[in-house]
Amino acid sequence: MSRTLLSHILHRPPPLLASRGGGRGGALPSRLRTLRLNCSVAEATASGDEAPAPPARKKRVVSGVQPTGVDLYETLFFIVDLHAITLPYEAPQLSKATRSTAAIYLACGIDSSKSHVRAHVELMWLLSSSTPIGWLNRMIQFKEKSRKAGDENVGVALLTYPVLMASDILLYQSDLVPVGEDQTQHLELTREIAERVNNLYGGRKWKKMGGRGGSLFKVPEALIPPAGARVMSLTDGLSKMSKSAPSDQSRINLLDPKDVIMNKIKRCKTDSFPGLEFDNPERPECNNLLSIYQIITGKTKEEVIRECENMNWGSFKTTLTDALIDHLQPIQVRYEEIMSDPGYLDGVLLEGSGKAAEIADITLNNFTFHSVAIKVNDYQSPE
Repeated sequence: MSRTLLSHILHRPPPLLASRGGGRGGALPSRLRTLRLNCSVAEATASGDEAPAPPARKKRVVSGVQPTGVDLYETLFFIVDLHAITLPYEAPQLSKATRSTAAIYLACGIDSSKSHVRAHVELMWLLSSSTPIGWLNRMIQFKEKSRKAGDENVGVALLTYPVLMASDILLYQSDLVPVGEDQTQHLELTREIAERVNNLYGGRKWKKMGGRGGSLFKVPEALIPPAGARVMSLTDGLSKMSKSAPSDQSRINLLDPKDVIMNKIKRCKTDSFPGLEFDNPERPECNNLLSIYQIITGKTKEEVIRECENMNWGSFKTTLTDALIDHLQPIQVRYEEIMSDPGYLDGVLLEGSGKAAEIADITLNNFTFHSVAIKVNDYQSPE
Protein backbone atom coordinates (compact mmCIF):
# COMPACT_ATOMS: atom_id res chain seq x y z
CA MET A 1 0.00 0.00 0.00
CA SER A 2 1.31 3.49 0.77
CA ARG A 3 4.17 2.00 2.74
CA THR A 4 5.84 -0.72 0.72
CA LEU A 5 7.69 -3.42 2.61
CA LEU A 6 11.32 -4.19 2.27
CA SER A 7 10.23 -7.68 1.31
CA HIS A 8 8.71 -6.20 -1.87
CA ILE A 9 12.09 -5.05 -3.16
CA LEU A 10 14.00 -8.27 -2.83
CA HIS A 11 13.17 -9.88 -6.20
CA ARG A 12 15.53 -7.77 -8.27
CA PRO A 13 19.14 -6.93 -8.98
CA PRO A 14 21.38 -5.63 -6.23
CA PRO A 15 22.49 -2.26 -7.73
CA LEU A 16 20.58 0.52 -6.01
CA LEU A 17 18.61 2.04 -8.83
CA ALA A 18 18.43 -0.95 -11.09
CA SER A 19 14.81 -0.62 -9.90
CA ARG A 20 12.80 -1.57 -6.86
CA GLY A 21 9.10 -1.26 -5.95
CA GLY A 22 5.67 -2.81 -5.24
CA GLY A 23 2.12 -2.08 -4.05
CA ARG A 24 -1.68 -2.23 -4.31
CA GLY A 25 -4.65 0.04 -5.09
CA GLY A 26 -8.48 0.58 -5.46
CA ALA A 27 -11.73 -0.38 -7.15
CA LEU A 28 -10.52 0.09 -10.70
CA PRO A 29 -9.18 -2.30 -13.31
CA SER A 30 -5.68 -3.62 -12.67
CA ARG A 31 -3.07 -1.02 -13.54
CA LEU A 32 -0.17 -2.02 -15.68
CA ARG A 33 3.36 -0.68 -15.66
CA THR A 34 5.32 -1.41 -18.84
CA LEU A 35 9.06 -1.28 -19.46
CA ARG A 36 10.65 -1.38 -22.90
CA LEU A 37 7.64 -3.14 -24.42
CA ASN A 38 8.37 -5.10 -27.58
CA CYS A 39 5.00 -6.52 -28.59
CA SER A 40 5.23 -9.62 -30.73
CA VAL A 41 2.15 -11.68 -29.96
CA ALA A 42 0.54 -12.78 -33.22
CA GLU A 43 -3.22 -12.20 -33.41
CA ALA A 44 -5.29 -15.26 -34.22
CA THR A 45 -7.58 -15.17 -37.24
CA ALA A 46 -10.74 -17.00 -38.16
CA SER A 47 -9.46 -17.89 -41.60
CA GLY A 48 -7.26 -20.70 -40.38
CA ASP A 49 -4.12 -19.15 -41.92
CA GLU A 50 -0.95 -19.70 -39.99
CA ALA A 51 0.34 -16.46 -38.51
CA PRO A 52 3.83 -15.45 -39.62
CA ALA A 53 6.60 -16.31 -37.20
CA PRO A 54 7.06 -13.43 -34.74
CA PRO A 55 10.46 -11.78 -34.45
CA ALA A 56 12.75 -13.10 -31.76
CA ARG A 57 12.08 -11.42 -28.45
CA LYS A 58 13.21 -11.57 -24.88
CA LYS A 59 11.22 -13.81 -22.58
CA ARG A 60 8.37 -11.89 -21.00
CA VAL A 61 8.08 -11.50 -17.22
CA VAL A 62 4.92 -10.25 -15.51
CA SER A 63 5.22 -9.13 -11.91
CA GLY A 64 3.97 -6.73 -9.29
CA VAL A 65 7.58 -5.95 -8.51
CA GLN A 66 10.73 -5.84 -10.59
CA PRO A 67 12.28 -9.28 -11.00
CA THR A 68 15.88 -10.36 -10.91
CA GLY A 69 17.63 -9.94 -14.23
CA VAL A 70 15.62 -7.07 -15.70
CA ASP A 71 18.11 -6.73 -18.54
CA LEU A 72 17.36 -10.27 -19.67
CA TYR A 73 13.61 -9.93 -20.03
CA GLU A 74 10.80 -7.85 -21.45
CA THR A 75 9.07 -6.92 -18.21
CA LEU A 76 5.58 -5.72 -17.27
CA PHE A 77 4.67 -4.35 -13.84
CA PHE A 78 1.38 -4.08 -11.99
CA ILE A 79 -0.22 -2.24 -9.15
CA VAL A 80 -2.80 -4.90 -8.45
CA ASP A 81 -5.63 -2.75 -7.17
CA LEU A 82 -8.34 -5.31 -7.92
CA HIS A 83 -6.60 -7.76 -5.61
CA ALA A 84 -6.59 -5.18 -2.82
CA ILE A 85 -10.39 -5.06 -2.58
CA THR A 86 -10.87 -8.72 -1.66
CA LEU A 87 -11.01 -7.66 2.01
CA PRO A 88 -12.63 -4.55 3.56
CA TYR A 89 -10.96 -1.30 2.47
CA GLU A 90 -11.41 2.46 2.51
CA ALA A 91 -11.77 3.84 -1.02
CA PRO A 92 -10.05 7.23 -0.42
CA GLN A 93 -7.07 5.58 1.25
CA LEU A 94 -6.88 2.97 -1.49
CA SER A 95 -6.79 5.63 -4.19
CA LYS A 96 -4.09 7.53 -2.34
CA ALA A 97 -2.10 4.35 -1.85
CA THR A 98 -2.24 3.58 -5.58
CA ARG A 99 -0.64 6.92 -6.46
CA SER A 100 1.91 6.53 -3.69
CA THR A 101 2.86 3.09 -4.93
CA ALA A 102 3.22 4.38 -8.48
CA ALA A 103 5.55 7.09 -7.17
CA ILE A 104 7.60 4.47 -5.35
CA TYR A 105 7.95 2.50 -8.59
CA LEU A 106 9.27 5.58 -10.34
CA ALA A 107 11.51 6.54 -7.41
CA CYS A 108 13.06 3.10 -7.52
CA GLY A 109 14.16 3.74 -11.09
CA ILE A 110 11.53 1.90 -13.11
CA ASP A 111 11.00 3.69 -16.43
CA SER A 112 7.33 2.89 -16.54
CA SER A 113 4.00 3.89 -17.94
CA LYS A 114 0.49 2.97 -16.92
CA SER A 115 -2.87 2.13 -18.35
CA HIS A 116 -6.22 1.00 -17.04
CA VAL A 117 -6.41 -2.38 -18.75
CA ARG A 118 -9.98 -3.59 -18.62
CA ALA A 119 -9.10 -6.85 -20.31
CA HIS A 120 -7.95 -8.15 -16.89
CA VAL A 121 -11.53 -8.30 -15.65
CA GLU A 122 -12.95 -9.64 -18.91
CA LEU A 123 -10.42 -12.45 -19.09
CA MET A 124 -10.97 -13.26 -15.43
CA TRP A 125 -14.68 -13.83 -16.12
CA LEU A 126 -13.94 -16.10 -19.05
CA LEU A 127 -11.34 -18.05 -17.08
CA SER A 128 -13.79 -18.40 -14.18
CA SER A 129 -16.11 -20.43 -16.39
CA SER A 130 -13.31 -22.96 -16.92
CA THR A 131 -11.94 -23.08 -13.35
CA PRO A 132 -13.37 -25.81 -11.08
CA ILE A 133 -14.45 -24.38 -7.74
CA GLY A 134 -12.64 -27.22 -6.01
CA TRP A 135 -9.35 -25.76 -7.22
CA LEU A 136 -10.16 -22.48 -5.48
CA ASN A 137 -11.38 -24.10 -2.27
CA ARG A 138 -7.99 -25.70 -1.73
CA MET A 139 -6.05 -22.42 -1.82
CA ILE A 140 -4.23 -21.98 1.48
CA GLN A 141 -4.47 -18.19 1.63
CA PHE A 142 -8.23 -18.32 1.14
CA LYS A 143 -8.60 -20.81 3.96
CA GLU A 144 -6.44 -18.75 6.31
CA LYS A 145 -7.97 -15.35 5.56
CA SER A 146 -11.56 -16.57 5.56
CA ARG A 147 -11.01 -18.31 8.88
CA LYS A 148 -9.65 -15.12 10.43
CA ALA A 149 -12.31 -12.83 8.95
CA GLY A 150 -15.31 -15.11 9.48
CA ASP A 151 -17.78 -16.27 6.86
CA GLU A 152 -20.06 -13.23 7.21
CA ASN A 153 -17.16 -10.87 6.41
CA VAL A 154 -15.70 -12.75 3.46
CA GLY A 155 -16.73 -11.73 -0.06
CA VAL A 156 -16.74 -13.94 -3.12
CA ALA A 157 -13.76 -11.97 -4.45
CA LEU A 158 -11.51 -13.53 -1.80
CA LEU A 159 -12.30 -16.94 -3.23
CA THR A 160 -11.97 -15.95 -6.88
CA TYR A 161 -9.04 -13.55 -6.78
CA PRO A 162 -6.55 -16.32 -7.73
CA VAL A 163 -8.40 -16.40 -11.07
CA LEU A 164 -7.75 -12.67 -11.42
CA MET A 165 -4.10 -13.35 -10.66
CA ALA A 166 -4.11 -15.96 -13.41
CA SER A 167 -5.68 -13.40 -15.73
CA ASP A 168 -2.92 -10.89 -14.87
CA ILE A 169 -0.31 -13.43 -15.89
CA LEU A 170 -1.89 -15.19 -18.85
CA LEU A 171 -3.16 -12.00 -20.49
CA TYR A 172 0.39 -11.07 -21.48
CA GLN A 173 1.57 -14.52 -22.61
CA SER A 174 4.12 -14.51 -19.80
CA ASP A 175 7.08 -16.84 -19.91
CA LEU A 176 8.22 -16.26 -16.33
CA VAL A 177 6.68 -15.03 -13.09
CA PRO A 178 8.85 -14.00 -10.13
CA VAL A 179 7.47 -15.62 -7.00
CA GLY A 180 8.51 -16.12 -3.41
CA GLU A 181 8.46 -19.53 -1.85
CA ASP A 182 5.04 -18.79 -0.31
CA GLN A 183 3.47 -17.86 -3.66
CA THR A 184 4.12 -21.02 -5.63
CA GLN A 185 0.60 -22.40 -5.08
CA HIS A 186 -0.97 -19.45 -6.89
CA LEU A 187 1.37 -19.84 -9.84
CA GLU A 188 0.66 -23.57 -9.97
CA LEU A 189 -3.06 -22.77 -10.16
CA THR A 190 -2.35 -20.37 -13.03
CA ARG A 191 -0.48 -23.12 -14.85
CA GLU A 192 -3.36 -25.55 -14.31
CA ILE A 193 -5.90 -23.05 -15.62
CA ALA A 194 -3.76 -22.37 -18.70
CA GLU A 195 -3.38 -26.07 -19.44
CA ARG A 196 -7.11 -26.69 -18.95
CA VAL A 197 -8.11 -23.84 -21.28
CA ASN A 198 -5.56 -24.92 -23.88
CA ASN A 199 -7.05 -28.40 -23.78
CA LEU A 200 -10.66 -27.18 -23.94
CA TYR A 201 -10.34 -24.52 -26.61
CA GLY A 202 -7.02 -25.03 -28.37
CA GLY A 203 -5.16 -27.84 -30.01
CA ARG A 204 -6.86 -30.49 -32.11
CA LYS A 205 -10.40 -29.60 -31.10
CA TRP A 206 -10.18 -26.12 -32.57
CA LYS A 207 -8.11 -27.20 -35.54
CA LYS A 208 -10.81 -29.64 -36.60
CA MET A 209 -13.20 -26.70 -36.76
CA GLY A 210 -10.98 -24.79 -39.15
CA GLY A 211 -8.86 -22.85 -36.67
CA ARG A 212 -5.10 -22.77 -36.56
CA GLY A 213 -4.74 -24.99 -33.49
CA GLY A 214 -1.98 -24.51 -30.97
CA SER A 215 -2.21 -23.17 -27.45
CA LEU A 216 -4.18 -20.11 -26.43
CA PHE A 217 -1.96 -19.38 -23.42
CA LYS A 218 1.65 -19.92 -22.59
CA VAL A 219 2.11 -22.00 -19.44
CA PRO A 220 4.40 -19.80 -17.35
CA GLU A 221 7.34 -20.95 -15.27
CA ALA A 222 8.38 -19.70 -11.85
CA LEU A 223 11.30 -17.31 -11.59
CA ILE A 224 12.60 -17.74 -8.04
CA PRO A 225 15.45 -15.43 -7.03
CA PRO A 226 18.61 -17.09 -5.70
CA ALA A 227 18.42 -14.95 -2.55
CA GLY A 228 15.51 -13.27 -0.78
CA ALA A 229 12.82 -15.62 -2.04
CA ARG A 230 11.25 -15.28 1.39
CA VAL A 231 12.18 -12.46 3.75
CA MET A 232 11.28 -13.08 7.36
CA SER A 233 10.04 -10.84 10.15
CA LEU A 234 12.45 -8.76 12.23
CA THR A 235 10.71 -10.00 15.36
CA ASP A 236 10.42 -13.68 14.43
CA GLY A 237 12.76 -15.41 12.02
CA LEU A 238 10.18 -18.14 11.38
CA SER A 239 7.41 -15.78 10.20
CA LYS A 240 7.27 -14.01 6.84
CA MET A 241 7.81 -10.25 6.75
CA SER A 242 4.40 -8.81 5.96
CA LYS A 243 2.67 -5.45 5.83
CA SER A 244 -0.37 -7.08 7.41
CA ALA A 245 1.54 -8.02 10.56
CA PRO A 246 0.16 -6.13 13.59
CA SER A 247 3.56 -4.75 14.61
CA ASP A 248 5.33 -2.23 12.41
CA GLN A 249 8.49 -3.29 14.23
CA SER A 250 8.43 -6.54 12.25
CA ARG A 251 9.33 -4.93 8.93
CA ILE A 252 11.34 -2.25 7.14
CA ASN A 253 9.16 0.00 4.99
CA LEU A 254 10.64 1.69 1.94
CA LEU A 255 9.72 5.11 3.31
CA ASP A 256 10.89 4.59 6.90
CA PRO A 257 13.06 7.53 8.07
CA LYS A 258 16.59 6.94 9.34
CA ASP A 259 15.77 7.03 13.03
CA VAL A 260 12.97 4.47 12.56
CA ILE A 261 15.27 2.11 10.65
CA MET A 262 17.94 2.47 13.33
CA ASN A 263 15.42 1.69 16.07
CA LYS A 264 13.96 -1.32 14.27
CA ILE A 265 17.34 -2.92 13.61
CA LYS A 266 18.53 -2.12 17.12
CA ARG A 267 15.49 -3.90 18.58
CA CYS A 268 15.22 -6.79 16.09
CA LYS A 269 15.41 -10.31 17.40
CA THR A 270 18.80 -12.07 17.42
CA ASP A 271 20.31 -15.04 19.28
CA SER A 272 23.09 -15.87 21.73
CA PHE A 273 25.31 -17.95 19.42
CA PRO A 274 28.86 -16.68 18.74
CA GLY A 275 29.64 -15.32 15.27
CA LEU A 276 27.27 -15.09 12.31
CA GLU A 277 26.35 -17.76 9.75
CA PHE A 278 23.86 -18.66 7.02
CA ASP A 279 21.59 -21.71 6.89
CA ASN A 280 21.76 -22.88 10.50
CA PRO A 281 18.19 -24.09 11.26
CA GLU A 282 18.73 -23.19 14.91
CA ARG A 283 19.46 -19.57 13.92
CA PRO A 284 16.58 -18.35 11.70
CA GLU A 285 17.01 -14.69 12.70
CA CYS A 286 20.72 -14.78 11.88
CA ASN A 287 20.08 -16.26 8.45
CA ASN A 288 17.34 -13.71 7.75
CA LEU A 289 19.38 -10.64 8.73
CA LEU A 290 22.41 -11.82 6.77
CA SER A 291 20.17 -12.45 3.76
CA ILE A 292 18.73 -8.93 3.96
CA TYR A 293 22.25 -7.51 4.11
CA GLN A 294 23.33 -9.64 1.15
CA ILE A 295 20.49 -8.42 -1.06
CA ILE A 296 20.70 -4.77 -0.02
CA THR A 297 24.44 -4.60 -0.70
CA GLY A 298 24.45 -6.81 -3.79
CA LYS A 299 27.19 -8.99 -2.35
CA THR A 300 27.49 -12.72 -2.76
CA LYS A 301 26.84 -15.10 0.09
CA GLU A 302 30.54 -15.85 0.29
CA GLU A 303 31.43 -12.15 0.47
CA VAL A 304 28.96 -11.61 3.31
CA ILE A 305 30.38 -14.56 5.23
CA ARG A 306 33.94 -13.30 4.88
CA GLU A 307 32.91 -9.85 6.05
CA CYS A 308 30.56 -10.75 8.86
CA GLU A 309 31.25 -14.21 10.27
CA ASN A 310 33.37 -12.91 13.15
CA MET A 311 31.19 -9.87 13.97
CA ASN A 312 29.16 -9.61 17.14
CA TRP A 313 25.54 -8.55 16.93
CA GLY A 314 26.27 -4.97 17.90
CA SER A 315 28.75 -4.47 15.07
CA PHE A 316 26.59 -6.23 12.51
CA LYS A 317 23.46 -4.28 13.41
CA THR A 318 25.35 -1.04 12.82
CA THR A 319 26.61 -2.34 9.47
CA LEU A 320 23.13 -3.48 8.42
CA THR A 321 21.53 -0.20 9.51
CA ASP A 322 24.02 1.86 7.50
CA ALA A 323 23.46 -0.33 4.43
CA LEU A 324 19.67 0.00 4.65
CA ILE A 325 19.80 3.77 5.08
CA ASP A 326 22.26 4.19 2.20
CA HIS A 327 20.11 2.00 0.00
CA LEU A 328 16.77 3.64 0.75
CA GLN A 329 17.78 7.30 1.02
CA PRO A 330 17.99 8.02 -2.75
CA ILE A 331 14.65 6.28 -3.27
CA GLN A 332 13.02 8.36 -0.56
CA VAL A 333 14.42 11.62 -1.95
CA ARG A 334 13.16 10.80 -5.45
CA TYR A 335 9.78 9.73 -4.04
CA GLU A 336 9.28 13.12 -2.38
CA GLU A 337 10.21 14.88 -5.63
CA ILE A 338 7.65 12.86 -7.58
CA MET A 339 4.86 13.28 -5.03
CA SER A 340 5.41 17.04 -4.97
CA ASP A 341 4.69 17.24 -8.71
CA PRO A 342 1.22 15.70 -9.33
CA GLY A 343 1.26 16.77 -12.96
CA TYR A 344 4.42 14.79 -13.65
CA LEU A 345 3.06 11.71 -11.89
CA ASP A 346 -0.24 11.86 -13.75
CA GLY A 347 1.56 12.35 -17.05
CA VAL A 348 3.77 9.31 -16.52
CA LEU A 349 0.82 7.19 -15.46
CA LEU A 350 -1.16 8.07 -18.58
CA GLU A 351 1.66 7.80 -21.09
CA GLY A 352 1.46 4.11 -21.91
CA SER A 353 -2.28 3.61 -22.20
CA GLY A 354 -2.05 1.88 -25.58
CA LYS A 355 1.02 -0.28 -25.05
CA ALA A 356 -0.39 -2.67 -22.49
CA ALA A 357 -3.80 -2.83 -24.15
CA GLU A 358 -2.19 -3.85 -27.46
CA ILE A 359 -0.88 -7.07 -25.93
CA ALA A 360 -3.87 -7.65 -23.65
CA ASP A 361 -6.53 -7.20 -26.34
CA ILE A 362 -4.84 -9.65 -28.70
CA THR A 363 -4.89 -12.36 -26.04
CA LEU A 364 -8.43 -11.57 -24.90
CA ASN A 365 -9.83 -11.47 -28.44
CA ASN A 366 -8.06 -14.71 -29.30
CA PHE A 367 -9.48 -16.52 -26.27
CA THR A 368 -12.96 -15.07 -26.74
CA PHE A 369 -12.96 -16.05 -30.41
CA HIS A 370 -11.89 -19.62 -29.66
CA SER A 371 -14.01 -20.30 -26.55
CA VAL A 372 -17.23 -18.60 -27.66
CA ALA A 373 -17.05 -20.05 -31.17
CA ILE A 374 -16.67 -23.56 -29.80
CA LYS A 375 -19.47 -23.13 -27.27
CA VAL A 376 -21.86 -21.81 -29.93
CA ASN A 377 -20.93 -24.66 -32.26
CA ASP A 378 -21.51 -27.21 -29.50
CA TYR A 379 -25.12 -26.07 -29.20
CA GLN A 380 -25.87 -25.92 -32.93
CA SER A 381 -28.09 -28.62 -34.35
CA PRO A 382 -26.43 -30.73 -37.03
CA GLU A 383 -27.75 -30.04 -40.51
